[in-house]
Amino acid sequence: MPADVLASRFLPKIGSETLRAVLIVALGVAAIALAAKIRVPMWPVPITMQTFAVLTVGAVAGLRLGGLTLLAYLALGAAGLSVFTGEGAGLAYMAGPTGGYLVGFLVAALLVGWLAERGWSRSVPGMVGALLLGNLAIYAFGLPWMAWLFAAERGWEFVLQWGMTNFLLGDALKLALAAVLVPTLWKLTAR
Repeated sequence: MPADVLASRFLPKIGSETLRAVLIVALGVAAIALAAKIRVPMWPVPITMQTFAVLTVGAVAGLRLGGLTLLAYLALGAAGLSVFTGEGAGLAYMAGPTGGYLVGFLVAALLVGWLAERGWSRSVPGMVGALLLGNLAIYAFGLPWMAWLFAAERGWEFVLQWGMTNFLLGDALKLALAAVLVPTLWKLTAR
């Protein structure tokens, strides 16, 4: 684990490196699965804390362990465990409207983790930049998948409305929370 990620501050060198990595991945998967079940009532759609957890795990764990966390999370969902938003799971669920976003989660965690390893997670402006890029990665995979499923029948307006626009306010709130939380944790661990 690179020394410059936040997870290394919370789990100092106790036990083997492999045990520490497994613990970080397990805690990350649990955080994402729990966050996926948290629904905050908002208009026009309720938001979950899933993307907050995905991006924060990337920022805290770094490229390698953030990526492994998302791979483990997606594998559990593909195996049928109820780790995603709602009650759906399995490969059929993953091939549905959220499939592209799930792939985007992996890419976003890798990207934010890579940026965190380069110091972006230590300041609010750096985290804002990393989180914006992470969110763009999620939409870059999610919107084309939704378009493939729905654009011919329902049109691009439907895809943009239900694939992105309805979620932008919630994304902004989650981005603000993560952009303050992670740098604050860095400052707390420096003491």
